[in-house]
Amino acid sequence: MSIFLTKDSKVIVQGMTGSEGTKHTTRMLASGTNIVGGVNPRKAGQSAEFDGKSVAVFGSVAEAIKETGANVSVIFVPPKFTKDAVLEAIEAGMPLVVVITEGVPVHDTAAFFAAAQASGTTRIIGPNCPGIITPGESNAGIIPASIAGAGRIGLVSKSGTLTYQMMYELSDFGFSTAIGIGGDPIVGTTHIDALQAFQDDPETDAIVMIGEIGGDAEERAAAFIKDNVTKPVVGYVAGFTAPEGKTMGHAGAIVSGSSGTAAAKQEALEAVGVKVGKTPTETANLMRGIMQNLNK
Repeated sequence: MSIFLTKDSKVIVQGMTGSEGTKHTTRMLASGTNIVGGVNPRKAGQSAEFDGKSVAVFGSVAEAIKETGANVSVIFVPPKFTKDAVLEAIEAGMPLVVVITEGVPVHDTAAFFAAAQASGTTRIIGPNCPGIITPGESNAGIIPASIAGAGRIGLVSKSGTLTYQMMYELSDFGFSTAIGIGGDPIVGTTHIDALQAFQDDPETDAIVMIGEIGGDAEERAAAFIKDNVTKPVVGYVAGFTAPEGKTMGHAGAIVSGSSGTAAAKQEALEAVGVKVGKTPTETANLMRGIMQNLNK
C-alpha cells in the first residue's frame, strides 16, 4: 500500500527530451517506474531511447492519456513554461501532476493551483520539489531510488535534501511512501494532505514530518494532528539558527518576528504529542525507537 503513487501508476514526463528530463527519466526507469510516454509538441510521433528502452513522445498530454492511459505526469520544463505545462495536464484530466521545476513565479503557481482545485480531479505535488517515491514500486521525480527500500514509515518533507537524509537514516526500516512537497509559499499538496493520506493508509505505521522556518504550515499541521491523526508522528523543523527577517533558501522560508520560527513550530508540534528532534539524526533516532516498540 502507498499514498498517491503505486506500481500500477502510468507515468508520462513533460519535458522528457530536455537535459533534466532525459537524466531523470533514465533514473526513474531504472528504479522500475512505469513510464509510458513523454510530451514534446516538436517531437510528436518520435521516440526517445533510455538505456535501451524506447519511450514514445506525444504532442500533447491529452494525446498521451488517450494512447497510454497515463495517470501521473512529472514536469521538467523551465519556469517560464511551467504554468502552461501544468494547465495543459489539468485540462487533460491528469489525476496527479508532479512539478519538479524550481523558480516558478508564485503568481503562476497560484493560477494553476486554483485551476487544479476547480477541476476536482487533479492533485499537484510541488513545485520546487523532489517528487514522490513508493520504494520498490514507482518513483516520480528526482529522489534517488537506492537510498531506502519499502517499509512502513510515511515521510512528508518540505526539503528535498532532508527527504534524502531521512530516508538514508531510516533505511533499516524503509518507507511506504516518501513525498517532498516543496518549500515555496504555495504548494499543491500540503503537510496536512499527506498526513491524512498516511493516516488512512493501513500499511503506514508511523509518520515523519519535516518542516522548516517560515509561514504557519507546521502549526496548522499540528492542529490537524491533534484532531485527526492517531499514528505516531515525529517531526523536525529546519532553521533553528536562522536570523529573523531573511529568506533562507526556499522562497517560503522567511521569518517575521516570532512568527514562523523553528522554536514556535517545535512548541506547536510538541504540544500535540509530536516528538521533535533538534537534528535530522536525532529525529531519525526518535522514529527508530517508535518503530522498535511497534515491532515488539
